[in-house]
Amino acid sequence: MNANAIEETDVRIAAGGDEALYVPSGDRQLFGWLHRPPGSVAARWGMVICKPFGFEALCGHRSMRAFAGMAASLGIPVLRFDYLGTGDSAEIEPSADQIEIWTRDIANAVAELRQRTGVARVCLLGFRLGALLSILAARQCQVDALALVAPVLNGRKYLREARTAQLAAEAAEAALGGTAASPPVAHADGAMEVNGFPLSAASVARLAALDIDGAELAGIADVLLIDRSDLPVARALSQTLGKRGVQVAYHALAGFVEMMLTDPQFASLPQDMLAATRNWLTALAAVSRLSRSPVGEVATFVSRSAILTFQGAGRGGPGSADSGIRERPVFFGGDQTLFGIVTEPEGQEPRRRAVILLNAGATYHIGSSRMYVSLARRWAQRGYYVLRMDLSGLGESRARSGCADNNVFPPDAIEDMRAAIDFMSRRYAVREVTMSGLCSGAYHSLRAAVAGLPLNRLLMVNAQNYFWDQNMTLEGLQLAEVVRNPTIYRERIFSAKAWKRFLTGQVNILRIVRIYLHRPVLALKSMLRDAARAVGIRLRNDLGRELETIIARGVRVVFVFARGEPGIDLLRIEAGSMVRRLGERCRLRIIDSADHTFSRSGPRQVLEEVLSEELFARQDAAGAAQIAAVDELRSV
Repeated sequence: MNANAIEETDVRIAAGGDEALYVPSGDRQLFGWLHRPPGSVAARWGMVICKPFGFEALCGHRSMRAFAGMAASLGIPVLRFDYLGTGDSAEIEPSADQIEIWTRDIANAVAELRQRTGVARVCLLGFRLGALLSILAARQCQVDALALVAPVLNGRKYLREARTAQLAAEAAEAALGGTAASPPVAHADGAMEVNGFPLSAASVARLAALDIDGAELAGIADVLLIDRSDLPVARALSQTLGKRGVQVAYHALAGFVEMMLTDPQFASLPQDMLAATRNWLTALAAVSRLSRSPVGEVATFVSRSAILTFQGAGRGGPGSADSGIRERPVFFGGDQTLFGIVTEPEGQEPRRRAVILLNAGATYHIGSSRMYVSLARRWAQRGYYVLRMDLSGLGESRARSGCADNNVFPPDAIEDMRAAIDFMSRRYAVREVTMSGLCSGAYHSLRAAVAGLPLNRLLMVNAQNYFWDQNMTLEGLQLAEVVRNPTIYRERIFSAKAWKRFLTGQVNILRIVRIYLHRPVLALKSMLRDAARAVGIRLRNDLGRELETIIARGVRVVFVFARGEPGIDLLRIEAGSMVRRLGERCRLRIIDSADHTFSRSGPRQVLEEVLSEELFARQDAAGAAQIAAVDELRSV
């Protein structure tokens, strides 16, 4: 088999009809989704969605699905995909010109959409940097219309905004008691890293020279421009295009910040933008002003090779001899509504070990800063089958009947994880399962072990809570805030800026009072739990007792924290002296200079090393007993 082969043996179609697929782009492959309209009526128009870059793409993932579903409901097949080096797609050389490569990816996605659906006309729907890329791609392929949402029209300005956004994120982290603010990671060769996502030196140089003035849209007859209402930049472009005879629909609408600059668990769909796009597409499909001939005959399905090849997944670098792995999309669960990507080791791996990676908040299955993709492909090199999955209602998994989507703590999460373990056991005959995740993913991993799911190891990163009531909300007062914030408030007593905010009513005094009153209550509860354990009394929500029970079943428990994370103190408060008594059986690892999501590449690389070290730890006699105990548990 070719190095870095990703294999798909059957058509991957979700319960809702969306098809997970791979799209050729040069000698590598893009991962994407084809949203087909309901029914079997042949479509004249198709649409390709061009995603934004980095953190904006992570936050806007749910909205990208909403735009795709809306267009499909109008009878327009939609292809949305990940550019090379992003999302679930294959890797690229770190020094490559991403702008050039991603522009080519769009052109290849257009060709794929035409070939699979036979549509005569194609519209590109681009968001932010994806809008700029779609304008560039329109030169390389036959595109009939453009829809541009909050478009980037000047590359130099975009880079400046990216640097500013990174500084703001760093300052916000410092204000919460995290690491000190620092500038975006810059490299001597001119490369950049913004919120955990890299831009090569070639990409930075290319962007700095780009300034869209309308000439690039020659030959496009219909354009939808949706500007940000708070920072409009495209009105002049709409006027220029109008003077050149282009049919332009221009709107300045609210919703961009909530869609694309808000953490995924709090992000909301831009209803006004969705409505404006729906109206424009409806009119476009009804009355076409275009005279181009259809590209090909209408088709309903085009069969493709099941092999996906990509370069650079191995630790040895692109094309290295040790980089052969396979990757495939999977649907599982009783109703096949749960989605994940499985990374498989090459060849017949006899040890049958698996890792299941859970959502970090509402971030979809690639993880924060695409961390899970890197870990999965790295661990597959060492013989692990790695499933990075979306819990129900998150990412690409459909919400269960009667449940809301985008719920970080879905009520049936235990059943989702049970379904994932069952799937990996049946599909790959795995005998050893590690559950892992960041933040809420760490919480769910712990709950899976407490519920008695057949696990061998927990790798929990920056857990911020250990118990959750479905009546709680993310916006409410959390224990992590109680643990962390008193120190911050004490430091701000001497801050003139803090006093100004207090005197102008910008400070929630009641919340601060609640935090201070809750702190001694936590300390008292911790003492009482320790006393109860000493005399054998079992209490509800006793983390120490839960950890003791889990470890007694042979599960290896590892907590990993960025230094300064409130979850460290919260672990000591809620588990009490049990953490010390459990010793090496409950390992605690601390990583310096990291924020909560490990958005900077340096600390993130350290995290990968720490997690890999814990995962690859050689099994001793107790470890062998772990597997035997879990095998027995699975048979019950």
